Amino acid sequence: MIQPDYNLEAAARDNGFLRIAGVDEVGRGPLAGPVTAAAVVLDASAVPEGLNDSKKLSLKKREALEVEILSSAQTAVAHATVEEIDSLNILRASHLAMERAVAALDPPPDYLLIDGNLIPNGLALPAAAVVKGDAISVSIAAASILAKLARDRIMVDLAQQFPGYGWEKNAGYPSKQHRDALVQLGVTPHHRRSFKPIHNILYQE
Repeated sequence: MIQPDYNLEAAARDNGFLRIAGVDEVGRGPLAGPVTAAAVVLDASAVPEGLNDSKKLSLKKREALEVEILSSAQTAVAHATVEEIDSLNILRASHLAMERAVAALDPPPDYLLIDGNLIPNGLALPAAAVVKGDAISVSIAAASILAKLARDRIMVDLAQQFPGYGWEKNAGYPSKQHRDALVQLGVTPHHRRSFKPIHNILYQE
């Protein structure tokens, strides 16, 4: 299995940058809950082994790597709310979460590796967009792990308040259980009203 490596970070360091942050977000596709982003500046001398796209790792492995990341790297996690998703659109809201995560790093980074093909407008630092970056860059992979764990935990907490939707298992994605519960139980305050399945339920003719 191909693993992410430190090559992009090393190239940035060769160009004079010292604090390179990997940035990733999770939660664009769900019908409910926030979108969450993380920013991670790894210590080049203490990169945890086994970093990879969070979706390719088991929960146990993600949690073990989280402990290593938090103990050896500089990290920040941030969110954009359901209300912001509905008012801005999901792309802009995901970029807002990324901007907030980067802004929370102290001291600030001087170079960014952004997962995806776009650099958020609110990020004024030198940056590179990296398509499938969580499978290429260890810094982005680390960010993907922190963001996924943070968001999944939010959805587990929300599942206790709104049982029946299966958020503790589906994290708000449109699984059959979630879609069936929408029909049976209705829309909650944590559902994204701008998303078509929710909009259609609320505004049936």
